[in-house]
Amino acid sequence: MPLIQILGTGCPKCKQLFANTQAAVQAAGIEAEITKVEKIADIMKFGVMSTPALVVDGAVKSVGKVLSPEEIQKHLA
Repeated sequence: MPLIQILGTGCPKCKQLFANTQAAVQAAGIEAEITKVEKIADIMKFGVMSTPALVVDGAVKSVGKVLSPEEIQKHLA
């Protein structure tokens, strides 16, 4: 089961990326753990300087943009 993390402080774009990630996982028919990382110190550990960011199994996949559910699915395969 993949661990998907959404890095962001709770801004509207971060919330949208979280919602799109949930939709992508559901559409793909897979089980995944989706968590939010909201503390700046924790976000910095990933080397991310702009949010929102998508992290799958510890690897940063996207930074600074809201991916569509279809784009997110490509990172889950």
